[in-house]
Amino acid sequence: MATQESIAATTGDTPRHVAIIMDGNGRWARQRGKLRHLGHRAGIKPVRDIVRYAAERGIQYLTLFAFSSENFQRPRDEVSALMRLFIEALDREVKELHENDVRLRFVGELSRLSGILRQRMHEAEALTANNQGLRLSIAAAYGGRWDIANAVRAALQSGVAVDELDEQSLAPFLQLSDYPDPDLLIRTGGELRVSNFLLWQLAYSELYFTDRLWPEFDIEAFEAALTAYRGRQRRHGRTAEQVRKA
Repeated sequence: MATQESIAATTGDTPRHVAIIMDGNGRWARQRGKLRHLGHRAGIKPVRDIVRYAAERGIQYLTLFAFSSENFQRPRDEVSALMRLFIEALDREVKELHENDVRLRFVGELSRLSGILRQRMHEAEALTANNQGLRLSIAAAYGGRWDIANAVRAALQSGVAVDELDEQSLAPFLQLSDYPDPDLLIRTGGELRVSNFLLWQLAYSELYFTDRLWPEFDIEAFEAALTAYRGRQRRHGRTAEQVRKA
Protein backbone atom coordinates (compact mmCIF):
# COMPACT_ATOMS: atom_id res chain seq x y z
CA MET A 1 0.00 0.00 0.00
CA ALA A 2 0.99 3.61 -0.45
CA THR A 3 3.13 5.30 2.19
CA GLN A 4 2.48 8.79 3.52
CA GLU A 5 5.37 10.04 1.35
CA SER A 6 3.75 8.72 -1.83
CA ILE A 7 0.40 10.16 -0.79
CA ALA A 8 2.02 13.58 -0.40
CA ALA A 9 3.21 13.32 -4.00
CA THR A 10 -0.32 12.80 -5.35
CA THR A 11 -1.08 14.83 -8.47
CA GLY A 12 -4.08 17.11 -8.81
CA ASP A 13 -5.68 14.57 -11.13
CA THR A 14 -6.18 12.16 -8.24
CA PRO A 15 -9.06 12.94 -5.86
CA ARG A 16 -7.99 13.43 -2.26
CA HIS A 17 -11.26 12.08 -0.89
CA VAL A 18 -13.51 9.51 -2.55
CA ALA A 19 -16.90 8.54 -1.10
CA ILE A 20 -18.76 5.45 -2.27
CA ILE A 21 -22.38 4.35 -1.92
CA MET A 22 -22.04 0.58 -2.16
CA ASP A 23 -25.41 -0.36 -3.66
CA GLY A 24 -26.69 -3.55 -5.28
CA ASN A 25 -25.77 -6.40 -2.95
CA GLY A 26 -29.36 -7.57 -2.58
CA ARG A 27 -30.08 -7.42 -6.31
CA TRP A 28 -26.85 -9.28 -7.06
CA ALA A 29 -28.00 -12.09 -4.75
CA ARG A 30 -31.55 -12.13 -6.13
CA GLN A 31 -30.29 -12.42 -9.71
CA ARG A 32 -28.45 -15.57 -8.65
CA GLY A 33 -31.27 -17.06 -6.63
CA LYS A 34 -29.44 -16.45 -3.36
CA LEU A 35 -30.55 -14.97 -0.06
CA ARG A 36 -29.93 -11.23 0.31
CA HIS A 37 -27.38 -11.61 3.10
CA LEU A 38 -25.17 -13.63 0.74
CA GLY A 39 -25.04 -10.59 -1.50
CA HIS A 40 -23.77 -8.53 1.41
CA ARG A 41 -21.15 -11.19 2.09
CA ALA A 42 -20.08 -11.10 -1.57
CA GLY A 43 -19.66 -7.34 -1.19
CA ILE A 44 -16.77 -7.73 1.24
CA LYS A 45 -14.23 -8.61 -1.46
CA PRO A 46 -14.68 -5.40 -3.46
CA VAL A 47 -14.34 -3.42 -0.23
CA ARG A 48 -10.99 -5.08 0.39
CA ASP A 49 -9.85 -4.57 -3.20
CA ILE A 50 -10.95 -0.93 -3.44
CA VAL A 51 -9.35 -0.01 -0.11
CA ARG A 52 -6.06 -1.52 -1.23
CA TYR A 53 -6.17 0.12 -4.65
CA ALA A 54 -7.19 3.52 -3.27
CA ALA A 55 -4.10 3.53 -1.08
CA GLU A 56 -1.90 2.48 -3.98
CA ARG A 57 -3.34 5.26 -6.17
CA GLY A 58 -2.53 7.92 -3.58
CA ILE A 59 -6.08 8.67 -2.48
CA GLN A 60 -5.83 10.06 1.05
CA TYR A 61 -9.40 9.62 2.31
CA LEU A 62 -11.99 6.97 1.49
CA THR A 63 -15.51 6.96 2.94
CA LEU A 64 -17.79 3.95 2.42
CA PHE A 65 -21.55 4.01 3.05
CA ALA A 66 -22.07 0.66 4.72
CA PHE A 67 -25.42 1.03 6.50
CA SER A 68 -27.85 3.93 6.49
CA SER A 69 -30.28 5.10 9.15
CA GLU A 70 -33.10 3.98 6.85
CA ASN A 71 -31.67 0.46 6.56
CA PHE A 72 -33.04 -0.28 10.04
CA GLN A 73 -36.46 -0.44 8.35
CA ARG A 74 -35.43 -3.59 6.47
CA PRO A 75 -36.62 -7.00 7.68
CA ARG A 76 -35.23 -7.83 11.12
CA ASP A 77 -33.47 -11.00 9.96
CA GLU A 78 -31.64 -9.10 7.22
CA VAL A 79 -30.53 -6.38 9.64
CA SER A 80 -29.34 -9.02 12.12
CA ALA A 81 -27.40 -10.82 9.38
CA LEU A 82 -25.80 -7.53 8.36
CA MET A 83 -24.72 -6.80 11.92
CA ARG A 84 -23.19 -10.27 12.30
CA LEU A 85 -21.38 -9.84 9.00
CA PHE A 86 -20.09 -6.48 10.16
CA ILE A 87 -18.56 -8.07 13.25
CA GLU A 88 -17.06 -10.94 11.22
CA ALA A 89 -15.52 -8.51 8.74
CA LEU A 90 -13.98 -6.42 11.51
CA ASP A 91 -12.51 -9.49 13.19
CA ARG A 92 -11.05 -10.68 9.89
CA GLU A 93 -9.93 -7.46 8.17
CA VAL A 94 -8.72 -5.02 10.83
CA LYS A 95 -5.35 -6.68 11.38
CA GLU A 96 -4.47 -6.39 7.69
CA LEU A 97 -5.66 -2.79 7.58
CA HIS A 98 -3.42 -2.01 10.52
CA GLU A 99 -0.44 -3.77 8.95
CA ASN A 100 -0.94 -1.64 5.84
CA ASP A 101 -0.98 1.61 7.84
CA VAL A 102 -4.69 2.34 7.25
CA ARG A 103 -6.39 4.52 9.85
CA LEU A 104 -9.96 3.36 10.41
CA ARG A 105 -12.92 5.24 11.86
CA PHE A 106 -16.68 4.87 12.04
CA VAL A 107 -19.24 7.66 11.70
CA GLY A 108 -22.97 7.73 12.23
CA GLU A 109 -25.50 7.30 15.01
CA LEU A 110 -23.48 4.44 16.44
CA SER A 111 -25.58 4.26 19.61
CA ARG A 112 -28.20 2.45 17.51
CA LEU A 113 -25.82 -0.46 16.96
CA SER A 114 -25.33 -3.41 19.30
CA GLY A 115 -22.92 -3.15 22.20
CA ILE A 116 -20.63 -5.88 20.85
CA LEU A 117 -20.41 -4.19 17.44
CA ARG A 118 -19.61 -0.81 19.01
CA GLN A 119 -16.91 -2.48 21.08
CA ARG A 120 -15.32 -4.01 17.96
CA MET A 121 -15.44 -0.62 16.27
CA HIS A 122 -13.78 1.06 19.23
CA GLU A 123 -11.03 -1.57 19.29
CA ALA A 124 -10.40 -1.15 15.55
CA GLU A 125 -10.19 2.63 15.85
CA ALA A 126 -7.84 2.39 18.82
CA LEU A 127 -5.56 -0.11 17.07
CA THR A 128 -5.20 2.02 13.94
CA ALA A 129 -5.32 5.47 15.54
CA ASN A 130 -1.67 6.32 14.92
CA ASN A 131 -1.43 5.00 11.37
CA GLN A 132 -0.33 7.49 8.72
CA GLY A 133 -1.61 5.97 5.46
CA LEU A 134 -5.07 5.93 3.91
CA ARG A 135 -7.79 7.27 6.20
CA LEU A 136 -10.76 4.95 5.82
CA SER A 137 -14.14 5.97 7.21
CA ILE A 138 -17.12 3.61 7.41
CA ALA A 139 -20.55 5.25 7.65
CA ALA A 140 -22.87 3.02 9.70
CA ALA A 141 -26.33 3.96 10.98
CA TYR A 142 -25.60 7.18 9.15
CA GLY A 143 -27.94 9.71 7.55
CA GLY A 144 -27.05 13.10 6.12
CA ARG A 145 -30.07 14.83 7.65
CA TRP A 146 -29.23 13.30 11.03
CA ASP A 147 -25.65 14.54 10.64
CA ILE A 148 -26.76 18.14 10.09
CA ALA A 149 -29.39 18.09 12.86
CA ASN A 150 -26.89 16.49 15.25
CA ALA A 151 -24.30 19.15 14.40
CA VAL A 152 -26.78 21.95 15.10
CA ARG A 153 -27.60 20.47 18.51
CA ALA A 154 -23.91 20.02 19.34
CA ALA A 155 -23.07 23.57 18.26
CA LEU A 156 -25.83 25.08 20.40
CA GLN A 157 -24.88 22.90 23.37
CA SER A 158 -21.27 24.05 23.04
CA GLY A 159 -22.33 27.67 23.43
CA VAL A 160 -22.64 28.88 19.84
CA ALA A 161 -25.39 31.51 19.84
CA VAL A 162 -28.33 30.99 17.50
CA ASP A 163 -27.69 34.29 15.69
CA GLU A 164 -24.02 33.32 15.23
CA LEU A 165 -24.80 29.91 13.73
CA ASP A 166 -23.50 29.82 10.16
CA GLU A 167 -21.57 27.48 7.86
CA GLN A 168 -18.24 28.19 9.55
CA SER A 169 -19.47 27.72 13.10
CA LEU A 170 -21.47 24.57 12.26
CA ALA A 171 -18.86 22.73 10.17
CA PRO A 172 -16.65 21.59 13.11
CA PHE A 173 -19.58 19.64 14.59
CA LEU A 174 -20.34 17.57 11.50
CA GLN A 175 -19.22 14.00 11.06
CA LEU A 176 -15.95 13.92 9.08
CA SER A 177 -15.25 17.54 10.07
CA ASP A 178 -11.52 16.76 9.94
CA TYR A 179 -11.75 15.37 6.38
CA PRO A 180 -11.79 17.49 3.23
CA ASP A 181 -15.15 17.30 1.46
CA PRO A 182 -15.32 14.42 -1.04
CA ASP A 183 -13.94 15.30 -4.46
CA LEU A 184 -15.73 12.33 -6.00
CA LEU A 185 -18.86 10.39 -5.06
CA ILE A 186 -19.31 6.99 -6.69
CA ARG A 187 -22.61 5.13 -6.53
CA THR A 188 -22.94 1.60 -7.82
CA GLY A 189 -26.13 -0.28 -8.67
CA GLY A 190 -27.63 2.02 -11.30
CA GLU A 191 -29.56 4.36 -9.00
CA LEU A 192 -29.15 8.10 -9.65
CA ARG A 193 -29.46 9.66 -6.19
CA VAL A 194 -27.34 10.30 -3.09
CA SER A 195 -29.76 8.64 -0.65
CA ASN A 196 -29.22 10.90 2.35
CA PHE A 197 -25.45 10.39 2.30
CA LEU A 198 -23.10 13.24 3.30
CA LEU A 199 -25.64 15.87 2.23
CA TRP A 200 -23.58 18.77 3.57
CA GLN A 201 -20.21 17.44 2.45
CA LEU A 202 -21.25 16.60 -1.13
CA ALA A 203 -22.19 20.18 -2.03
CA TYR A 204 -19.52 20.45 -4.75
CA SER A 205 -18.48 16.83 -5.21
CA GLU A 206 -18.30 15.29 -8.67
CA LEU A 207 -20.91 12.53 -9.00
CA TYR A 208 -20.30 9.25 -10.83
CA PHE A 209 -22.98 6.60 -11.28
CA THR A 210 -22.48 3.10 -12.61
CA ASP A 211 -24.86 0.23 -13.34
CA ARG A 212 -22.41 -2.23 -11.82
CA LEU A 213 -23.78 -3.89 -8.70
CA TRP A 214 -21.42 -3.56 -5.76
CA PRO A 215 -20.19 -7.20 -5.69
CA GLU A 216 -19.19 -6.69 -9.35
CA PHE A 217 -17.37 -3.40 -8.75
CA ASP A 218 -13.74 -4.27 -9.36
CA ILE A 219 -10.48 -2.35 -9.84
CA GLU A 220 -11.23 -1.77 -13.51
CA ALA A 221 -14.58 -0.19 -12.64
CA PHE A 222 -12.96 1.96 -9.95
CA GLU A 223 -10.29 3.14 -12.37
CA ALA A 224 -13.03 4.03 -14.87
CA ALA A 225 -14.57 6.31 -12.22
CA LEU A 226 -11.20 7.93 -11.53
CA THR A 227 -10.65 8.44 -15.27
CA ALA A 228 -14.06 10.13 -15.55
CA TYR A 229 -13.13 12.37 -12.62
CA ARG A 230 -9.93 13.46 -14.34
CA GLY A 231 -12.04 14.62 -17.29
CA ARG A 232 -14.21 16.92 -15.16
CA GLN A 233 -13.66 20.64 -14.68
CA ARG A 234 -14.38 21.43 -11.04
CA ARG A 235 -15.90 24.88 -10.67
CA HIS A 236 -17.18 25.16 -7.07
CA GLY A 237 -19.76 27.73 -8.19
CA ARG A 238 -17.32 29.66 -10.41
CA THR A 239 -17.57 30.23 -14.15
CA ALA A 240 -15.38 28.29 -16.56
CA GLU A 241 -13.35 31.46 -17.17
CA GLN A 242 -12.75 31.93 -13.45
CA VAL A 243 -11.59 28.34 -13.16
CA ARG A 244 -9.11 28.81 -16.01
CA LYS A 245 -7.67 31.93 -14.35
CA ALA A 246 -7.39 30.29 -10.93
